[in-house]
Amino acid sequence: MQFVRPFTRANLGLFERIRELGFDFVELLVPEAEDELDLGDTKRALQDAGLDVVLAARVNLQRSIASEDASCREGGLDYLKRCIDVASELGAKIIGGPLYGEPLVFAGRAPKPWNDDQIKARADRTKDGLSRVAPLAANAGCVFALEALNRFETDIVSTTAQAIEVVDAVSSPGLGLVLDTFHMNMEERSIAGAIHAAGSRIVHFQANENHRGFPGTGHLDWPVIMRALKDIGYQGPVSLEPFRRADDRVGLPIAHWRAPAEDETGKLKTGLELIRSCIAMAGSDQ
Repeated sequence: MQFVRPFTRANLGLFERIRELGFDFVELLVPEAEDELDLGDTKRALQDAGLDVVLAARVNLQRSIASEDASCREGGLDYLKRCIDVASELGAKIIGGPLYGEPLVFAGRAPKPWNDDQIKARADRTKDGLSRVAPLAANAGCVFALEALNRFETDIVSTTAQAIEVVDAVSSPGLGLVLDTFHMNMEERSIAGAIHAAGSRIVHFQANENHRGFPGTGHLDWPVIMRALKDIGYQGPVSLEPFRRADDRVGLPIAHWRAPAEDETGKLKTGLELIRSCIAMAGSDQ
């Protein structure tokens, strides 16, 4: 989405450009249909470019394992099973995202004032659904990465502590955590503290600025964050999602993806170099 959305078979040539910028892998939305991406062609294009791939699930209210509606829960399970199939065909090992479904702002849905019994039921359904698919992922050689989203984007899992509770309840090698610093900046008392608490449960990490711009253009303390990842022995992928464009017109829907109005590859490369340097410094004994 840094370059184009939707990403289709016509855009496979971008993989070479991404590799030239210095990236080791690309994070792709799970394709919705064959007319969007042919999985065989996509895998070959990734291999030709020398890139690994991480997948991001696209859940919605009809694909929600937390839903009160049984058909929506079944739709959520079916979709997550399909994500495993797609991962197997592409050679992806990680499938991340808000796997529970239940979007708020992007579904135009306000959070409801759930009572305690309803809250527990939603949590139980979430844990039950992931307990069903996590072993399937493990058997296929991949792992689901549960993502906590800020309070404006979901009312299921918004903090690292909540995500840890779900992962520990499921207790399967097929389920871990993906932490996103954009969301953590809003919901955590300490980003480094949350990383330490999550520990070995983290299987994917998204290094995003507080305003979702390019790393280094916001206020996040990247040396401290990367030191925390070093402290827990994290060896997994680190991705960038700079969705904020240089456009501050009044009335502009910043929450929505917009195509870049300029060539942003220089900014992207600089942001990548910053994160790489902070990772390198975190590994220094000085």
